Amino acid sequence: KALTAVALVFAIFQLNPAPFCMLDEVDAPLDDANVGRFCAMVKEMSEHVQFIFITHNKITMELAHQLNGVTMHEPGVSRLVSVDVDEAAEMVG
Repeated sequence: KALTAVALVFAIFQLNPAPFCMLDEVDAPLDDANVGRFCAMVKEMSEHVQFIFITHNKITMELAHQLNGVTMHEPGVSRLVSVDVDEAAEMVG
């Protein structure tokens, strides 16, 4: 059901494109096989649409070029951590 809903949103985007799409944990109810299908749709559509999505799924995170995370080392104090994935890959080798 969840992948069907995402496919519907993507179909609407193909009919009426927007410059970006924000998705909030749409991959949470998906199993790994369907996360793979979701990521394939995102990768295909990202040629025309910029995606901003919130996820805890490592498979989905592997698709990103930029990762931003929020951590809280002490109560009430949040920190933003940003990683440029391409730059990090170059540093690693």
